[in-house]
Amino acid sequence: MMSNKELWQNALVQIELATSEASFRTWFRGTDIVSREGGTVHVAVPSKIVKEWLIDKHNKLILGILRGLDNSIRSIDYSVHRTPTAIERKSDKSPAPQNASLDLQSLYIDKRDNLNPRYTFETFVVGPFNQLAHAAAKAVLDRPGLAYNPLFIYGSTGHGKTHLIQAVGNYFKRNHANKKVFYVTSERFTTDYINAVRAGRANSFKDQYRQYDVLVMDDIQFIADREKTQEELFHLFNALYDNNKQIVFSSDKHPSLLAGFEDRLKGRFSAGMIAEIPEPDTESRLAIIRTKVEQLGFNLPDDIVSFLAENVRGNIRELEGILNMIVCRSQLKGKTITQADVRSLIKHNVRPNKGISVEEVVRRVSQYYEVAEKSIYEKTRKKEVVKPRQIIMYILREEFNVSYPSIGDKLGGRDHTTVIHSCEKIKEEMKRSPSLEQEVEHVRTLVHA
Repeated sequence: MMSNKELWQNALVQIELATSEASFRTWFRGTDIVSREGGTVHVAVPSKIVKEWLIDKHNKLILGILRGLDNSIRSIDYSVHRTPTAIERKSDKSPAPQNASLDLQSLYIDKRDNLNPRYTFETFVVGPFNQLAHAAAKAVLDRPGLAYNPLFIYGSTGHGKTHLIQAVGNYFKRNHANKKVFYVTSERFTTDYINAVRAGRANSFKDQYRQYDVLVMDDIQFIADREKTQEELFHLFNALYDNNKQIVFSSDKHPSLLAGFEDRLKGRFSAGMIAEIPEPDTESRLAIIRTKVEQLGFNLPDDIVSFLAENVRGNIRELEGILNMIVCRSQLKGKTITQADVRSLIKHNVRPNKGISVEEVVRRVSQYYEVAEKSIYEKTRKKEVVKPRQIIMYILREEFNVSYPSIGDKLGGRDHTTVIHSCEKIKEEMKRSPSLEQEVEHVRTLVHA
């Protein structure tokens, strides 16, 4: 009979193959079998949110794999075994190494190559939304200048493009000391080129950029309609490409959709590998939040981690900013931050989701309270209808910033003062009633689902 450790390690191998990388790293890291008795396997997990997620989403898979390894297993019991947080680990009394101060050097950007040492593959959180871009970037490492040249990563602001393309540069800097690596934004490239021409140093500018083995250029869209800069980039591209030097670009759009660019340059952008980093899904946001919180050395309650993942959508940079504010707010208050505090931060720092109609909000909330949709629009004052209607008004105002007159007009032609009264009433009652606060929170989640 296998030991508990052997059983779980064998199970994890199969689980990793059956799930995404982000899912495996997020939900199975820090888990273990602590005991087996009477056909029940007792699995230790690091937090409540992990426990609930494994039960809801992965229990069938885990049980099937465990039974395949040991047919005597009939059920799984999950229990939370808390591990020390980063802050607690830092408070350990063990002496720091004498050369610890030297580590500070790794925090600074090297002016010789402009690379941020924090942007590495090790700190890049991989999820279903960015797996293709991550795989393409990793493929470049094995055959630089030959496989996927150029590598072109595109996506909206704050999705992790800069982190990923700089990770490529940092890898070569760390593992291939003989290769010259340089990271530059397209704006900086343009400025340097203009200054060189004005100073009569155009040839030295060309020589400087042609010496690099790996050139990483960020936000290429900013040289749109700059004919001279594009011409210089075109010739630089050819010189590097013909000598099997690796080129990496990032942009907010696919090459074919870049306005203000010559076709010959767009053709060069498309010659290698193009990969998009779209908006992260909920599971990926959970992985990102957990990783960032750990990096900050902060302990964030599971319900807030889940709340942030479900409500902060689209921009990883905004999410990081909110996490920083949460840490700051918690330190200033000297106590654990509440979900109400987090809601306040989200309200002022995250763009509302515009992709849902008033009618859809009414439909979802009506289903939640089991009342007829049409009754929300009617003049009835029945208690079972008034409460859902007031909560709908509150959600439309707080979550989607719909004006008071528009809400009144959409919900049966009511006066805007009625809407104001309803919103204020719900807001005040939530302060006095934790059960109502939790109820409204469920409604928020339902509306954003």
